[in-house]
Amino acid sequence: MALVPAGEAFTPRQRESIDRAIRQAMQQTDLRFSVFVGALEGDARVRAEALLAGLGDDAPRAVLIAVDPAARALEIVTGTLAKRLLDDYACGLGALAMTTQFAAGDLAGGIVSGLRTLGEHARSPRVLHVEQS
Repeated sequence: MALVPAGEAFTPRQRESIDRAIRQAMQQTDLRFSVFVGALEGDARVRAEALLAGLGDDAPRAVLIAVDPAARALEIVTGTLAKRLLDDYACGLGALAMTTQFAAGDLAGGIVSGLRTLGEHARSPRVLHVEQS
């Protein structure tokens, strides 16, 4: 679920919070959510897209959040099917939720907030009732 490199900066409790937020977003949306925290060497967007492609068969239904704390870089990339549920506006809201908490020094909390925001915006609308002829 989460792609966090060795030497991570999260406590076990923070890691569990992120994993729980990933699971919840996946249950809400039927999309695959992944998080990468580490150095995004070179062009951050290109690297995030390569990480998304690395998810193989899951890539079209995937949402990847890539965070490079040292470079202060954040990328949210979506697969072709996921993009139908998460447009640029929704991803922008997710990024805003994250960067607000990042600015306060809360990396894990920012990731959790971003996942929740993305999960809420990607959720398929419920059908309340259907008229039958």
